[in-house]
Amino acid sequence: MKGVVEKAGRVGHRFPVSSQLGTKLSLLLTLVRRDLEAQYKGSILGNLWPLLNQLSQLLIYTYVFSIVLKVKLNLQGFPDNSNITFGVWLFAGLLPWTAFTTGLTKAAVSVMGQPNLVKKVVFPLGLLPLVPILSVFIESSLGLIALITIVAVSSQKLHATLWLLPLVWLPQLLLTAGFGYLAAGLTVFLRDIPQSLGVILNLWFYLTPIVYPATVIPEQWRVWIFWLNPLAAIAEVYRDIILLGEVKHWAEWGGASAISLAVFYGGILVYRRLRPAFADVL
Repeated sequence: MKGVVEKAGRVGHRFPVSSQLGTKLSLLLTLVRRDLEAQYKGSILGNLWPLLNQLSQLLIYTYVFSIVLKVKLNLQGFPDNSNITFGVWLFAGLLPWTAFTTGLTKAAVSVMGQPNLVKKVVFPLGLLPLVPILSVFIESSLGLIALITIVAVSSQKLHATLWLLPLVWLPQLLLTAGFGYLAAGLTVFLRDIPQSLGVILNLWFYLTPIVYPATVIPEQWRVWIFWLNPLAAIAEVYRDIILLGEVKHWAEWGGASAISLAVFYGGILVYRRLRPAFADVL
């Protein structure tokens, strides 16, 4: 690891930022690359496995909700009440949700899984939760490319709003990182946190209009769902940008961004407060 840090430091000098920040950024990129390479090393399909997992989820949920439960919806430019229409709509909502939940659950055990790095005085521990979050986010880009391709083939068009995707990635990453820092710090002292996350995320999933349209939520509750659940707003903006070609949820995006920023800073504060005791506990 010392060699990695030194190499990252040399690369970091090329960034137009301070030497210390450039070194940390370079080290983070190196760790993310190594994490991506190590996850599926030796497997035949390699990093295609995350895409296959996402597609399997898509098929299962499409079968249950569109075919069995007969949930139908209409999208401009797509066949009315079609399973394909429901599938692309569902996939657009699953992408940010899967990246959020997978990144969060991996970040929760990121400190616990690296006791040797925690005990190294020179290692920047603030990077540990970010590595799995960024790795999962990069992996989700395969699903995003597949979705955009399916939409282009189905509707015979690519919306100009696709360039707005970074605007929805920002609150998504901030929210994931904020909860990731919080979970990673607490897990060192409370080993039940990863198991608790599984229960919480299952409940959260069905409180988010991902597998069902938001229109089925009673109107008096719909406002609260969008304004208090940032994942609901993020999923809808994904659909606006990729499927509709117009953003109808700017206000909800603003609320989600504000909540994500608050969660991010709160998570960092808790993580920094707990960090000095990590080495003693591990």
